[in-house]
Amino acid sequence: FKLTNRWKRSLIIDVDLRSHENNLAHRTREIDRERLIVRRGQPFSITLQFSDSLPPKHHLELVLHLGKREEVAIKVQKERGAGDKWWFTQQGAQDEVLLTLHSPADAIIGHYRLAVLMMSPDGHIVEKADKARFHLLYNPWCKDDVVYLPDESLLQEYVMNEDGIIYMGSWDYIRSIPWNYGQFEDYVMDICFEVLDNSKDALKNSQMDIERRSDPVYVSRMITAMVNSNGDRGVLWGKWEEPYSDGVAPYRWTGSVPILQQWSKAGVRAVKYGQCWVFAAVACTVLRCLGVPTRLITNFNSAHDVDGNLSLDVLLNERLESYDSRARKDSSWNFHCWVESWMTRDDLPKGNDGWQVLDPTPQELSDGEFCCGPCPVTAIKEGILGVKYDAPFVFAEVNADIINWIVHQDGRREKLRVDQASVGRNISTKSVYGDTREDVTLHYKYPEGSREEREVYEKAGRRVTEPAYGNEAPGQLQLSIKQAKPVFGTDFDVIVEVENTGVTDAHAQLTMLAIAVTYNSLHRGECQRQTISVTVPAHKVHREVLRLHYDDYVRCVSEHHLIRVKALLEAPGENEPIMAVANIPLSMPELLVQVPGKAVVWEQLTAYISFTNPLPVPLKGGVFTVEGSGLLSSTEIRVKGDVAPGQKVSVKLSFSPMRTGVRKLLVDFDSDRLKDVKGVATVVVRKKYTPFITRLY
Repeated sequence: FKLTNRWKRSLIIDVDLRSHENNLAHRTREIDRERLIVRRGQPFSITLQFSDSLPPKHHLELVLHLGKREEVAIKVQKERGAGDKWWFTQQGAQDEVLLTLHSPADAIIGHYRLAVLMMSPDGHIVEKADKARFHLLYNPWCKDDVVYLPDESLLQEYVMNEDGIIYMGSWDYIRSIPWNYGQFEDYVMDICFEVLDNSKDALKNSQMDIERRSDPVYVSRMITAMVNSNGDRGVLWGKWEEPYSDGVAPYRWTGSVPILQQWSKAGVRAVKYGQCWVFAAVACTVLRCLGVPTRLITNFNSAHDVDGNLSLDVLLNERLESYDSRARKDSSWNFHCWVESWMTRDDLPKGNDGWQVLDPTPQELSDGEFCCGPCPVTAIKEGILGVKYDAPFVFAEVNADIINWIVHQDGRREKLRVDQASVGRNISTKSVYGDTREDVTLHYKYPEGSREEREVYEKAGRRVTEPAYGNEAPGQLQLSIKQAKPVFGTDFDVIVEVENTGVTDAHAQLTMLAIAVTYNSLHRGECQRQTISVTVPAHKVHREVLRLHYDDYVRCVSEHHLIRVKALLEAPGENEPIMAVANIPLSMPELLVQVPGKAVVWEQLTAYISFTNPLPVPLKGGVFTVEGSGLLSSTEIRVKGDVAPGQKVSVKLSFSPMRTGVRKLLVDFDSDRLKDVKGVATVVVRKKYTPFITRLY
């Protein structure tokens, strides 16, 4: 009777999750210091406090529950199993017990509830404590996890770094913008799991979905589908043309955190608007937060092959404009962004380095969803297109030939010279060793024109395109376009060169056309056109100048500030017309961002931001957007009045850093005529100094 009466009061009086120690050991303190967040395949310890010592022959059992309705329950074994089970060890003396939990390296990631059961000798539950909660993430530091990455410097960049650089522009004029991934900002991890919980699979069969979350291939594919809002409750609404007045223009974003927060707060309603680099950056944030090493990739001159023939057919009318057709057609992107995530797979050839292409921009359906990947980079380089997922599409993005056709009024098509070398150039990512560009083109393809490249094309089942001039000798005329690096707001020249390599003079008709386009080749309007007859002496170069005026191109240039110049040369005796194309991005001014003084956590700091209007016209509606991981949440500062030509506008902003370490303060400026002006400052935030005082007795 005394024993029974004793059990009427609780014996388990406290469960200490030891979050500070565990989170430090599991490299999750940046996410949260109060909640327990651990990585799979790595043990963690909790402490149980008892009001008295454990009764004789009684023992403890642990049960884990996952899912909103606890669809999945896992019993934790008392002894070590085969390595694919949860198990725990127990140490204790009198009223305190230390439990060490071991998760398998392929455990399900997610939000767990831990139930501690005190069992009687006959197997009945005497007492239960089930208030403990923790999150489990992938573990790229664990050798048995499929996301294991053995290089610590890579892990610091591709998992732990919250600041990034995104490359844009054109292959021969690459510019960069800073980006705040912010994967460790407050509640971002919770939103990442909310993204998973709102996928089609999760809403249709939550138990099966939860069980499959052990597999990063499945989870990463789900994320690429959920970052865009096509056909589901995804995060971002894609739009590639103005106006953006009912949302935020894609170029105004400087980080992923405001996007994810807005999506969650709005009741998982799509945020307007995103384009390829925004989609990729948000995917990078989610994947890094969940523990999958991830980097953002930019492919210049990226092909979008609709019909799967591994070539890009560009149809033009006689005025060199995109041929008006209601049918979906191939297209090209001046640049296109996706992410690579690291995970090993069994269905790949030996030598696979683990990088997988994941593209969240909605382009083509993959198994009924707007997603792409994971597709092994090694498979793309080697032309192994039968491997999952979407290898033929990714292969074409970096390898397709461009075949230009002129469609005449009578419907007749005239083929121009085939461009075999333009697609997939200067494929870029941020370096691990600083804020510089790393070229990863050779990870995706062998050198252009090499024997290995031709062998890969044949293996991929792609027709190896004959040289542009077929089996005949090449024509004697060569065409090229040259330009300086023009600045938006100025007049500038484009030089078209016609070289005659033959022994006789050549007569030809030269058409030069400048049009404004978006980065994915949407036509925005014609800026300048000129058609002339030229005579080029043998072994000479003839130059023509196309002058582009600000007053002409400003009326139609897109927010990407991109001018595409085409030159078409038609000459008697040539096998076919010759066309040259050049994408000319207009460079933008930079913001000056200064943060003087020493930065100390939770102590006020002031940033000074200045900008001078470079345009010959006033700027209206100016607004600065400032954010920085560990520094401050996204903040807007509106400029009062217009900014006159040549006028300098300065603002200051005070804030208190929230976390120590090397931080980036990102600033964006937008107005009616000038958009996507970026600036960045590095801030080293130190711990607060507490003097150590000793007393002598």
